[in-house]
Amino acid sequence: MPTRVLPPNPNLDHLKHQAKDLLRAHQARNRAVAQRIREFHPRFHEAADDEIFRAHLTLGDAQLAIAREYGFPNWTRLKRRIDQPTDSDDVIRPHHERIEDPLFRRAVELADAGDVAGLRTHLAQHSHLVNQQVTFEGGNYFRNPTLLEFTAENPIRNRKLPKNIVEIMKVILDAGANMSSREQTLALVCSGCVPRECGVQIAQIDVLCDYGANPDSAMEIALAHGEFEAANALLRRGAHVTLPVAAALGRVEDARRFLPASDGHQKHKALALASQLGHLEIVRLLLDAGEAPNRYNPIGLHSHSTPLHQAAAGGHSEVVRLLVERGSKPNIEDTLWHATSADWAKHEGKKEVEQYLRERMRQQGD
Repeated sequence: MPTRVLPPNPNLDHLKHQAKDLLRAHQARNRAVAQRIREFHPRFHEAADDEIFRAHLTLGDAQLAIAREYGFPNWTRLKRRIDQPTDSDDVIRPHHERIEDPLFRRAVELADAGDVAGLRTHLAQHSHLVNQQVTFEGGNYFRNPTLLEFTAENPIRNRKLPKNIVEIMKVILDAGANMSSREQTLALVCSGCVPRECGVQIAQIDVLCDYGANPDSAMEIALAHGEFEAANALLRRGAHVTLPVAAALGRVEDARRFLPASDGHQKHKALALASQLGHLEIVRLLLDAGEAPNRYNPIGLHSHSTPLHQAAAGGHSEVVRLLVERGSKPNIEDTLWHATSADWAKHEGKKEVEQYLRERMRQQGD
């Protein structure tokens, strides 16, 4: 789920009121709030709605969820940001400009410049930099990146990558970048548009896999972001076809074969991906198997929305109609912008889908 962005002059009292509102909505058994708690309170990461509603939540629990929803690890860090902001807190600035450690910042500058010799020398002199992490708060990802992760250009900082970016990556990998860093970088490369636009995405995937990154670790995020060239490269490097992968790729027979042995989490992901990407027969297959159409999508797969939101935004009219016919409610709002699936269709210019959904909402309101 994308995190909420603090306003330019955030008010702590207003945020305290948001926490109290969250508590009241939890007591009212609001499903959208259950989804927010599931995503942003670590104690409820995989909890079902009923489990969340049965739990006793304190104001501290609500404040923790609100802080994490704004991209901060806890309420104390959020309060520090409001009371004592620093230059590194300015989320408008590119991430490399927010780095406070001059040695780490120099390493990023050398990597961005494609200076292989300079970077190799710098890392030889300061070997701790290769697995050092920097902290960024106020965002939904790239919160504790290592040096290698900056080579993915995701999030976008410069809108380009040096032509020799693979050589730059090898310098960092040879200096000892750990496996977590390699797989985090693989996920960023596979879900970012700049590597593809610069024509280096496949080469980056190959070098990371050559150095041991597991291709399965980036498969679902590549598909969720529509990076099919990256997904095919991961398959070539040994990624496995699972039910969610088959659903995203529209492989009906594979989906049918994997369905009986797949658990509920895999089916949940499969419906989210098949709906987003417009694979009608796989959506039908999952609904026939009992997958509920009104659940919010799983964490990591546009979890602020439902399958209907994603199908509507994509203009997949047949999938939209099937979901509605099977009980998907057009009046459910997403948890971030409080918009219905018809609103999403309107935002994406899908007029036919919008009209159909608004008519169904009107009929259900009668």
